[in-house]
Amino acid sequence: MDVNLSFSEEIKPICVEKIATFILSMQKENGEIPWSIGGKTDPWDHIESAMGLSIAGFYAESERAYQWLVATQLADGSWWSEIKEGQIINSTKETNFSAYIAVGVLQHYLITNNIDFLHSMWSSVSKGIQFAINMQAPGGEIYWARNSAGVIDKMSLLTGCSSIYMSIKCALEIARILGKKRPSWLKAKDSLGEAIKNRPDLFNMIKSRYSMDWYYPILCGAVKGKEAKKRIDHHWDKFVVPEWGVRCVCDRPWVTMAETAEFILTLTAIEDYSRAKAVFSWLGDKRYADGSYWMGVTFPDSVIWPEEKTGWTAAAVLLAWDAINSVTPAAKLFSHQYWQDR
Repeated sequence: MDVNLSFSEEIKPICVEKIATFILSMQKENGEIPWSIGGKTDPWDHIESAMGLSIAGFYAESERAYQWLVATQLADGSWWSEIKEGQIINSTKETNFSAYIAVGVLQHYLITNNIDFLHSMWSSVSKGIQFAINMQAPGGEIYWARNSAGVIDKMSLLTGCSSIYMSIKCALEIARILGKKRPSWLKAKDSLGEAIKNRPDLFNMIKSRYSMDWYYPILCGAVKGKEAKKRIDHHWDKFVVPEWGVRCVCDRPWVTMAETAEFILTLTAIEDYSRAKAVFSWLGDKRYADGSYWMGVTFPDSVIWPEEKTGWTAAAVLLAWDAINSVTPAAKLFSHQYWQDR
């Protein structure tokens, strides 16, 4: 593993407004942001796109995206996993999806300092978090979903649970700002964190082939300090392809821009800025003229696949760019030091 990656100081600049305009081209009048023009919508990626708009300064459009979430939230605090053109195409209710609203809402607040927005979103955030916590297993892990009949699928995913861990942290911070007490959430977070750190046997290990299972426990802050750096270095060669990016799956010759951007976020979270900048420089030539980024590319033959242009991929790049350059007050959102100081 080459821990001292070299990179050009002349990282190709990104046009933030152009990227945001691309995301806006997909947003519907009601605030919904599908994956792509004419594509499906899921709550997690919808929120990711809204976070990109907040970084770029499109506050009204981002808030419209959050209001869409409020309007479409189900009575139990969840959302349907996938809809398309207003029709349900996947009636699963995923815990990871229900909780992630807290991350987006806190990020928008950190950027805008709009306390009225925070108050207006509290009920939806609270219900989404509670839906996830209600499905916590005795070992601390959180089951991944209920089906439309309300039956729990008792499988837990390490990436999904790591995302929920980050979501609960953000929800607790929102509660603190608003002067609310949620001790049961804190207990759930701590139990979940212990499972992520120390009980890999509780999670579906088939997913360990995926890079997200590698870096998400660090990105969310459950694994930190020396253990985080050790985890990064141990699997670096397994997932990182120099000049290309981060593999989605360790045994496939395919890197994806979203995973690469999230991994950059992970490196900034542990203040490994040198390698974060190096990896970010690899994204410079993997984009279209309209501001969007490739979803993925095979190597070494350079076949762009799939050719779909997604808003959440572009938003992930904006999040990585902000974390490296500290442009907005939310650049610190995933920083381990930031949460240690809370």
